[in-house]
Amino acid sequence: MACQNNLVVKQIVDLYDQISKLVSLKPSKNVDTLFGQLVSTCLPTDTNIDVTNMCEEVKYMRSNLIKLCGEAEGYLEQHFSTILGSLQEDQNPLDHLHIFPYYTNYLKLGKLEFDLLSQHSSHVPTKIAFVGSGPMPLTSIVLAKFHLPNTTFHNFDIDSHANTLASNLVSRDPDLSKRMIFHTTDVLNATEGLDQYDVVFLAALVGMDKESKVKAIEHLEKHMAPGAVLMLRSAHALRAFLYPIVDSSDLKGFQLLTIYHPTDDVVNSVVIARKLGGSTTTGVNGTRGCMFMPCNCSKIHAIMNNRGKKNMIEEFSAIE
Repeated sequence: MACQNNLVVKQIVDLYDQISKLVSLKPSKNVDTLFGQLVSTCLPTDTNIDVTNMCEEVKYMRSNLIKLCGEAEGYLEQHFSTILGSLQEDQNPLDHLHIFPYYTNYLKLGKLEFDLLSQHSSHVPTKIAFVGSGPMPLTSIVLAKFHLPNTTFHNFDIDSHANTLASNLVSRDPDLSKRMIFHTTDVLNATEGLDQYDVVFLAALVGMDKESKVKAIEHLEKHMAPGAVLMLRSAHALRAFLYPIVDSSDLKGFQLLTIYHPTDDVVNSVVIARKLGGSTTTGVNGTRGCMFMPCNCSKIHAIMNNRGKKNMIEEFSAIE
């Protein structure tokens, strides 16, 4: 059983000890350095370490570390969203997103998620919901700007201040200001309307522990339209010290389609599932959207296979 006698796990535990003693997790030189070291330590995927099979002490540490990472990530997004929203009135904050330290990662993740979505859906979604969008809704922004120019994005967050900051980011953009809508609510209180979305994204930090993550998924399953796609963020190998894991057993009422584990600096794994029932060739309510152009998912598969890492992609069904 892997535990603190493993060198890498010991490094992670040592970093956790330092992070947990910080007075504040808001961006600062010390905070940025420690979390930068933590991410670098957790990036390697060529390891047989299974975080679910560790001693209770490490499991407890991991649970706390994920919460600390989520809190720090929230502060980081809030910090940069405030800076971007404070630009002069004649400047569009979306033209300066590159100042956010992980913007490049979001560009890669957005492209990956768009390609995988294209593989498992025959029509372009007209409406997408993102649950847990936060003060800097980069996934919605990247998808709307670069991949889905005619789709409307409904962003849900429990924090009204986060939504105010996020709305301010897109308010000066002539396009996204019309296609990005913000809702301040706990997703568990959202019942009506969830069946209107072709695709629902569930952010990695919605449900910081297994019980609350499953509770959110069960609520979405109850209220999403049959045939709608659920996209989730998960984590693999050492990266599961940073984010919660979504297992296939957590997706009752859904058909699991793909789990994709990146091996580059994109930390999150991508999980795609479809609500049971309904059609895969039409949108919700029987509407038929525009057809997707052929995606490069086959290229992704070929690249991964050529690298000898084909098990980084877990396919559960063929394209319908």
